[in-house]
Amino acid sequence: MDPLSDRTRLIAPATRRGQGRRPVNPPIERASTLLSDTVDAMRDAGAGPVYGIEGTTSQSALRTAVADLERADEAWLVPSGLCAVTLPLLALTRPGDEVLTTDALYGPVRRFLERHLAARGVTTRFHAPDATADAITGLMSGHTRVLLLESPASLTFEMVDVPRTAAAARARGVRTVMDNTWAAGLAFKPVAHGVDVSVQALTKYVGGHSDLMLGAISASDPHVRKALAEANEDLGLCVSPDDAWLAQRGIRTLPLRYGEQARSALAVAHWLADRPEVARVLYPALPGDPGHALWARDYTGAASLFGVVLAGGTVDGAERFLNALTRFGLGYSWGGFESLITHETPQMAWRQATPALEGPLLRLHIGLEDPADLIADLDQGLAVWRDAVTG
Repeated sequence: MDPLSDRTRLIAPATRRGQGRRPVNPPIERASTLLSDTVDAMRDAGAGPVYGIEGTTSQSALRTAVADLERADEAWLVPSGLCAVTLPLLALTRPGDEVLTTDALYGPVRRFLERHLAARGVTTRFHAPDATADAITGLMSGHTRVLLLESPASLTFEMVDVPRTAAAARARGVRTVMDNTWAAGLAFKPVAHGVDVSVQALTKYVGGHSDLMLGAISASDPHVRKALAEANEDLGLCVSPDDAWLAQRGIRTLPLRYGEQARSALAVAHWLADRPEVARVLYPALPGDPGHALWARDYTGAASLFGVVLAGGTVDGAERFLNALTRFGLGYSWGGFESLITHETPQMAWRQATPALEGPLLRLHIGLEDPADLIADLDQGLAVWRDAVTG
């Protein structure tokens, strides 16, 4: 086993000896046409890409870095995190197949399943977000071909026993795909825990600066890799060399940003959990959370993204609270340097089983600001919420 930590592994390729005089970072090569010296060289598949869609130096370097981070044999880059989830679903299913996934599934992926895959004859079955491995396995039928995992789940952050569930799926010939964006490839390694495909929105933590759109797909199983490579090739997907370069720059500092933001998130989550205006904080890294034991067993860190359920109140009151904040941006992404907050109660209507919430559901992403300043901002925002409730 490589003794290097992820902090070192992500930087080591830049300083590796034996490559001659060169820049620390790979060059950006903007190219559609790639030239060869001879006809034989054009036909030599081992000589590198023959067309720009296959990627040049910055894309190749990022693919290698992501595969190493995810402990996978190969990785592919796609234009967005959503595409990173949908491409494996297309590659691994055929008409008559079934996808099994959580009822808390990320909304756009749910839409893809119900609108696009359904039209191709692929059905979807949903399990409870906090289902046990046995319960999930019990829902698998002879038609189940893919188990799509989210742990923690979108918005409500339930955990599932990924290693046990993945092993059960494999025993039944069911492929597993896991959205690993929350762990950023750092805090959890799905492929090492038996998952067939790990996907990430590199838009989030790897980019880290809210200035690019990018996704990654990682896998080791040779049959899965062949299916993914063919689907990627057939769909003509490619990413900008500039975006790949930005993500390569971001991945160098990923462990430091991820760890620092997690420390701040835990401080803010603890503070919110003690507030009378808050019914629940939904964060597996927080002791007392229903998923804390699984998180503590399998994860080495936590994202800076969590949910907050207010103790009663109305949608109007929640929106007044959000509007009163001055240190949190109102935006739907996360993983960047800036703190963000959104109101997410409306998305609960997408689920088959609407969760029982004591009040409006908020989602917070904690950035690199001083957590004391963020807490002070939330404190004055909660005062506005109290006035709305009593007023």
